[in-house]
Amino acid sequence: MVSYILSIPRRLWLFLANLPMERKLIVVFVFVLSLPITYVSYLSSRSTFNSVLQSSTKSAGQMAGNASDTIDRYIADLKRYTALPLYNTDVQSYLEQQNADWEKNTGMSMFLSYLIHTKEEMTAVYLVDKYGYVFYDRSPGINELFPAERITQWRDLTEEAGVAPVVQGRHTIRVNATQHREVFSVMRTVSSVSMLKPIGMIVFDIDIKLFKGIADPVNAVTQGNTIIADEHGGLVYGGEAKDSQGVDTDKQDNALALLLQQTTGPEGHFQIRLEDQDYLAVYTVSQKTGWTTMVTIPLERILTPVQKTRNTLILTTLAIVAIALVVATFMSYALTKPLKSLVRLMKQVQHGNLDVWLSPKYNDEIGMIGSHFNRMIIRVKDLLQEVALTEKRKQKADMRALQNQINPHFIYNTLESIRMLAEGSDDPRVAELTYLLGLQMRYGIVRSEEMVTIRHELDHVRNYLNLLQIRFPDKFRLDINVPEQFLPLPVLKLVFQPVVENAVFHGLEPKEGPGTLSITAWSEDGKTVFCVADDGVGMDGSTLRLLNSNLLNSTDSEMFGIGLRNVNERLRLHYGSSCGLQVFSEPGRGTRVILRIDDLGDAPDEE
Repeated sequence: MVSYILSIPRRLWLFLANLPMERKLIVVFVFVLSLPITYVSYLSSRSTFNSVLQSSTKSAGQMAGNASDTIDRYIADLKRYTALPLYNTDVQSYLEQQNADWEKNTGMSMFLSYLIHTKEEMTAVYLVDKYGYVFYDRSPGINELFPAERITQWRDLTEEAGVAPVVQGRHTIRVNATQHREVFSVMRTVSSVSMLKPIGMIVFDIDIKLFKGIADPVNAVTQGNTIIADEHGGLVYGGEAKDSQGVDTDKQDNALALLLQQTTGPEGHFQIRLEDQDYLAVYTVSQKTGWTTMVTIPLERILTPVQKTRNTLILTTLAIVAIALVVATFMSYALTKPLKSLVRLMKQVQHGNLDVWLSPKYNDEIGMIGSHFNRMIIRVKDLLQEVALTEKRKQKADMRALQNQINPHFIYNTLESIRMLAEGSDDPRVAELTYLLGLQMRYGIVRSEEMVTIRHELDHVRNYLNLLQIRFPDKFRLDINVPEQFLPLPVLKLVFQPVVENAVFHGLEPKEGPGTLSITAWSEDGKTVFCVADDGVGMDGSTLRLLNSNLLNSTDSEMFGIGLRNVNERLRLHYGSSCGLQVFSEPGRGTRVILRIDDLGDAPDEE
């Protein structure tokens, strides 16, 4: 599996490399243009997305902070208003007075009327005296309130808070018998200035619609929805949609709980998915009231401009790639057309038509190739003419060589005449010597072909040794031990006689007494090996190294004559550089010449 995966890039490269040049150029042009453009488009879209998201987050955070500060200031004003009874001596006395006479009712009404007009969002203001009697004033449209239903709750909250003001979150109150209003309340225990003991309570009911005036500017700027929750996680304000009738309160409470779970600090932002939609939530927690002001913005609204920009970039990228494809096709056609013409002409040359000519239109690299192609055709024509002339000269040389064979043939016929005269004069040695010399010349004249059999070569060596025996009686002994399977195999002519001649005159002749010359053969590593050995005087190490070096490097040297060098060169030219001669020798112990030839046939290995 791993090797298959690793081979995929190579397969892709081979596929691309085997495409025609025109398609390669198109692929390269489109790839080089589309990849950077696509990458830049992606970076631009990503940067725009991050920028818009950061800008929306920052703007929503500032708006949420401003809204929270506004709420804090408003509640701080209400808390200050709850301290007004402490500074009004008449109200202090009224709260401690048990009976409710006309003066008390009139004084309390005037004071409550003043308080309810301090904030236009006030629904009602209440004063409870020491004896539990409640005085209140209300906003227009409300005729009747029911404080008796709430007084116990007020006492519990104020007693728990002591002398400090306390804020009660969003709750519902009954008005006009059958109507209800959503309000939040600010209340405080009223203490006697002189005795410092509780003498009553003051309570403000504020219409929850107060927060609409705070939230609407935030929603208009952020295109989201502002949510206000109290310190206990209760919903104070959730926007018009959440405050309207028919809203599933369970879903609303669950959503609020999920949102508040993410508020881990005094301020921050996060992304959350609610009701199959993603939102960006930015929140601020008031340090004074503990209330959380949160703005939730659907990501779709934020990303709509980004999506438009992204779509524009995609369309632009596709348009550029399309234009690049058209340009690449045109350019590749313009670049490859001369190459196609050149290939077509080369195919004609391949089929033997040299009467072709390429006319380059431009001086670019392709034009230079065309010019060099024309010069090459001209040169090829010139070389063919030279080869034709050389062939004619070779034919003439062969004719001269055939004519020159007439002279050796004349000498051979003359030797035959001398032999006949010697026999007629009863001189057998001269006749035999003349006969053997004639055989030696006849071998070179009659068998003019290049290849002969091993048998013919060995017969020629025997005739040569018989010729030498007349000159040096009982001086040499020839021992040929070549297996019968090698005798019919073909070999170059005159490869053994020069080696034997070298062994006779440089090894055996200087030796005192008779000497032995042996020829053996075997197969080794795919080659046929012959060994011509003598038991003559041998040679020293320096001479041997110089001789082998000359044979290996085909160096001309007058020191060793031409016999061995001629055989070595012909073997290497015909059978390859791995074949040839190698000499082994020791002073006083003779010399061995090894002839290595490519396997001449299925001869058996030497046993």
